Amino acid sequence: MSTRLIQLQRNETRRVALVDEPQLRLLSDRAPSIYALANFALANEVTLSEAIERLSTDDALNYEPVYAGESDWRILPGIDHPEPTRCLVSGTGLTHLGSARDRQAMHAGAPAEQENNLTDSMKMFRAGLEGGRPEPGRIGISPEWFYKGTGSILRAHNQPLDVPPYAEDGGEEAEIAGIYINDQQGHPWRIGMAAGNEFSDHCFEKQNYLYLASSKLRACSIGPELVVDSSFDSVTGDVEITRANNVIWKKSVRSGEVEMCHSLQNIEHHHFKFEEHRRPGDLHVHFFGAYCLSFAEGVRLMDGDVIAIAFKGFGRPLRNPVKDNHADLKPVSALPMR
Repeated sequence: MSTRLIQLQRNETRRVALVDEPQLRLLSDRAPSIYALANFALANEVTLSEAIERLSTDDALNYEPVYAGESDWRILPGIDHPEPTRCLVSGTGLTHLGSARDRQAMHAGAPAEQENNLTDSMKMFRAGLEGGRPEPGRIGISPEWFYKGTGSILRAHNQPLDVPPYAEDGGEEAEIAGIYINDQQGHPWRIGMAAGNEFSDHCFEKQNYLYLASSKLRACSIGPELVVDSSFDSVTGDVEITRANNVIWKKSVRSGEVEMCHSLQNIEHHHFKFEEHRRPGDLHVHFFGAYCLSFAEGVRLMDGDVIAIAFKGFGRPLRNPVKDNHADLKPVSALPMR
């Protein structure tokens, strides 16, 4: 059985709980967050599992009302930092065959043209197939990398994913995210992994692939659970979108190293090779890529739609409603300091 953690808050009180279906077993308030728990493990030179055992209590909650949003306790994102700007949210794209096909179709012309004129996206994916899984001790080709924001963009289970006024669209990307912490010597440690929705603006990106960078600057969600010792060989999952309680799109998805053109070690190397990504005490949430998108099949999400993402072995499904904040957009002006 995997070790699954969840972060909770009631008023000003925060706790971490071990998922022990159908209950949540609370850990000591000596570690009121998973960030604090990870630092406790590092300071005491023990594994995270040993830290959980040391801090476990007999206090328990019924999971179902908490999960359903019917409890005084609410679920927080699968990880957060007391200083949100010290949590970097990023991702690796073009890691799964399905996503590469979707990107190729998004930025290419007619099918006949696509076959003879590969986009830069498909070329990068093929480069990953050739060099993204190096032998142990060697460095492979770099994957695509993108920045999403700081920890302030992370949303929890049941929280809405906002489509801001300046956005063209908002679309789900069902992924698994790696959660990392840098110790005081600047060495990265993988705390675990979580199911995630790497929400993006595909309509904006479709206009020109050079818009990819800014299309990623959107809210996203992780959780509700963080899995400490997750298997990442081949992971199956399901994505479901409901509108007015009716399912409008559903798809089985896959992730994990077997399903990807880059190995986990290669992805982690190319993320943490940058010195600024190894600042002591920082957190990192890194999305590993999507298998497919509803956008590629003509689905356009609307206000009130609910996205549910579940990966086997990663706990209960992550659910988020879409909140469309479209409004008349006014120019933002920078004032001169005269």
